[in-house]
Amino acid sequence: MIRERDWSKKLHWTTTASEKILLGVIGTLTMVAAGLDVYKMIMVHFKIELADLFLLFIYAEIIGMVGAFYASNRIPVTLPIIIAITALCRLIVLHSKEADPLVLIAEAGAILVLAGAAYMMSLKDKLSIEKEKIRNKQEEDK
Repeated sequence: MIRERDWSKKLHWTTTASEKILLGVIGTLTMVAAGLDVYKMIMVHFKIELADLFLLFIYAEIIGMVGAFYASNRIPVTLPIIIAITALCRLIVLHSKEADPLVLIAEAGAILVLAGAAYMMSLKDKLSIEKEKIRNKQEEDK
């Protein structure tokens, strides 16, 4: 009889393949969406606004996140946080004239919380790298 652990090992490839396929689809559709938005900006509206540039930046960050996954087989946690910050900045730019001041304060507060989270995650990465160097040095000394 095959144990549950053996099944997990045999089916692990499905998770990996599904993840890579979905991220490939996300990357492709992001490029299509960016192309359509650039076309709309230039050919239809004949103008480029700050909100449009924020949107293109979000597209670039999504492509970068997909690329980072294919390069390292993991998605750095800070990238989605940065995408969320950019999306909130875009919302503020788009709706700041008609928005309730409390909504703007809430959005700015959310940006502050996300920036703090990104900073904490960057510290975690630095601490992990420093801990790894210390461990490697201790092993070399032995």
